[in-house]
Amino acid sequence: MRHQPSLTLLIFIAMASPLALNAFVPAMPDAAKALHVDIATIQITFTAYLLTLAFGQLISGPLADFFGRRPVLLSGLGLHVAGSLLAAQASGVEWLIAGRVLQALGGSTAMVLARTIILDVHGRAGAAGKMGYVVMAIAIAQSIAPTLGGYLNLWSSWNAVFYLSVLMGAAVWLFALKLLPETCTDRSENLHLTGIFRRYGEVLRSGQYLGYAVSTTAVASAFYLFVGSTPYIVVNQLQGNSADFGLWFLAVSLAFMLGSFSSTRLARHFSIDQMVLLGNGLSLGGAAILLLTALYAELSFASLFLPMALVTFGRGLSQPNAQSAAISCATGSAGTASGLMGFIQLLSGAAIAQLVPWLMELGLTTLFSCILLAPVIALLAHWHAWRARRSHIDPA
Repeated sequence: MRHQPSLTLLIFIAMASPLALNAFVPAMPDAAKALHVDIATIQITFTAYLLTLAFGQLISGPLADFFGRRPVLLSGLGLHVAGSLLAAQASGVEWLIAGRVLQALGGSTAMVLARTIILDVHGRAGAAGKMGYVVMAIAIAQSIAPTLGGYLNLWSSWNAVFYLSVLMGAAVWLFALKLLPETCTDRSENLHLTGIFRRYGEVLRSGQYLGYAVSTTAVASAFYLFVGSTPYIVVNQLQGNSADFGLWFLAVSLAFMLGSFSSTRLARHFSIDQMVLLGNGLSLGGAAILLLTALYAELSFASLFLPMALVTFGRGLSQPNAQSAAISCATGSAGTASGLMGFIQLLSGAAIAQLVPWLMELGLTTLFSCILLAPVIALLAHWHAWRARRSHIDPA
């Protein structure tokens, strides 16, 4: 029997795509100037990444259930490196978008399979705690990526940001090639579209799955609204630069990391539903503070970033528990369930990212009100999942 995959390896696999996504964010205003395009056009590079990541996860799940985790993951990481190199050498926005699409298509496999492999190895009972480490790894990537990207952009150029992803992706691919075993023991029988759609239909018929998936998606949407708008707020309203954004964004991402770490510690003392409720409640409190400070206080780096840090701390508590609860609802189709959840979350994120320029034109009050709405939706969705779970346990 082959050894279990190293949790450390899975952590670095999970970090590859969020590093690539977020390192470019602080450089986007300068890239827009260098490529002679407006904010809405350069925003497509962010939206295209999220959109491709969404559809890529939708495809990666069934592929991993049929071919196995290892070959799909290695192929995806190879595409990720190729896309990073293309984006680094892009001389126009069209090639930059193409590179981002390839980056995301490959990175989608890492996001799906890091979660799925944990479910393969540890099952529902043991997955929540381990999933917390993966979410914490994503938080670490989100913490360091904007800072690294901001300084690389300031010291060199926006193109240099993508060489960071080339190095990271290539290193992860080599370690996965050497150390990652196959963990899928219950493979699907075919890749026919009818079979794939049938499995997705089975997953979507679960009220528990939908509730947990929408809950984690809603809180993630608050983050996408914030990260899509803040680089321009920093530059245009606070007269900062990409390095300022990267440094202050550390507070937001480190709070996410702290929340994820706390989730791994608290998982043994509290139920999944208690952790999701606590996390969503804290996110609601942070979003409320953000809106109130925007209404009644002068905008500053502290009033912009610190309330959002509370939102992401709550997200760090709720997300690993909601994700593991959702995936475990689909017995025998963990890869499909994981990919579908990623698709729902990232498709929402892509739509939101493209709406950011319009929301910013309406003003910060409207933008922050939308951020506040996100954890409200999360709480309602979790309540639906809890009720569906209670009905399943006690039909009477």
